[in-house]
Amino acid sequence: MFWLGAASLASVAAAPAAWVWAIFSPLVFDRIGSLLNPLAWIAFLLMISLWIICLLAPCAAWVTFTRGDQRRAWILMSAPPVWLGAMVLMFVFL
Repeated sequence: MFWLGAASLASVAAAPAAWVWAIFSPLVFDRIGSLLNPLAWIAFLLMISLWIICLLAPCAAWVTFTRGDQRRAWILMSAPPVWLGAMVLMFVFL
């Protein structure tokens, strides 16, 4: 229960930074021809939705944890770092 709370606090603390990234997400399309790049669109959608994932994942994890399904709670709690990793991976290919 302690570690789930710590992971929830970390996820909620990362949400403001993810929100700032969402504000600057249209900058992905600054290069010429990037509007036609599907990886740029994937990175754009990942950037926009990261802050939502950072807020919804702890809520869903706590709901499933209180229902007694700890494994699914940790799967839900791993969504923000996995989402962030996918976003960083997209930037490598842009």
